[in-house]
Amino acid sequence: MKLKKVRCGILLMVLNLFFILLCLLVLIPIGYAFFLSISSGNSTFQNTLWVKQVTLQNYKAILLEEPFLIWLKNSTILSVGTMGIAMGTSVSAAYAFSRFRFRGREQILKLLLVLNAFPQILSMFAIFRLFKNIHLINSYIGLILIYAGSMCIFGIWNMKGYFDTIPVEIEESAAIDGASPSQVIRKIILPLARPAIIVTAVMVLIFVWNEYLFATTFLMKADSYSLAGGLYQLQSNDYSRNWPIFSAASILTSIPILILFFCIQKYMVSGLTAGGVKG
Repeated sequence: MKLKKVRCGILLMVLNLFFILLCLLVLIPIGYAFFLSISSGNSTFQNTLWVKQVTLQNYKAILLEEPFLIWLKNSTILSVGTMGIAMGTSVSAAYAFSRFRFRGREQILKLLLVLNAFPQILSMFAIFRLFKNIHLINSYIGLILIYAGSMCIFGIWNMKGYFDTIPVEIEESAAIDGASPSQVIRKIILPLARPAIIVTAVMVLIFVWNEYLFATTFLMKADSYSLAGGLYQLQSNDYSRNWPIFSAASILTSIPILILFFCIQKYMVSGLTAGGVKG
C-alpha cells in the first residue's frame, strides 16, 4: 500500500513537471514577441532573447503615430455589440430548447449544428452582395449581425447543456411558492447559470476580438478597421520591415483579453465542462 502511494506520488510529480515544461514551451513565442517589442533594433532574427537596450519607443510609436486607439474602439464596439445580441438570443433560445418539448426540437438543434459545421468563408460572397445592396458595407451593424448569427449557434448549444444540468424540481418548487415564470428565470435560473453565461459571453467576445477575415472584407475604410484589420495594414504597409513595432501592437492587442480572462478564470472550469454533461 505504501509502495503504491510512492508510485502515485512519483507519477504525479512527473506529470506536473511535464505540464510545467509544456507551458514554458508554449510561452516561448509570446516571450519572444515581448522581448522583440522592447528592443531597439529592426531585425526579427536575433541570436538571443536578451535585449541589449530596452526601449518603449515601439509602444509610443503605436499609441501616438498610428490610430491604435481607434482600432481598439472599433473592436470594442464590435465585441460588446455582438456579445449583447448573441447572448440575449442564445440564452433565451437555449432555455427554451432545454425546458420545452415541441415538434421539431431535435431537428432544429441538429440543423443548427450542421450549419455551424460549414466554413464561414462559403457564405462570404453571398453576404457581401446582400449587404452591398442594403448599404451595410463599412457598417458596425452589418458586421455585428454576421458575428452574432454565427456565434448564436455556439451559445445555444453550450448554454442548453448547462440548463439541462439544472434540476427542473427547483423551478417547480419556486412556482409552488408563488414565483412567476419571469421571476423563476430572473432570480433562480440565471444566477445558477452564471458560470456558463459568463464563459460563453467571453468566448464570443474573444472570437470577435481576434476575427480577421470578415473584419477586413466588410470594413474597408481606414477609420473603421478593427484591431485585426489594423494590425494587418500596419504590417503590410507602414512598417512592413519593422517587426518590433508590430510585436508591440500585438502585445497591446492581447492585454485586454488577458485581463478579462484572469477576471473570469474561476468560472472557466464549471462553465465549460458542465455545458457538455448533457446534449
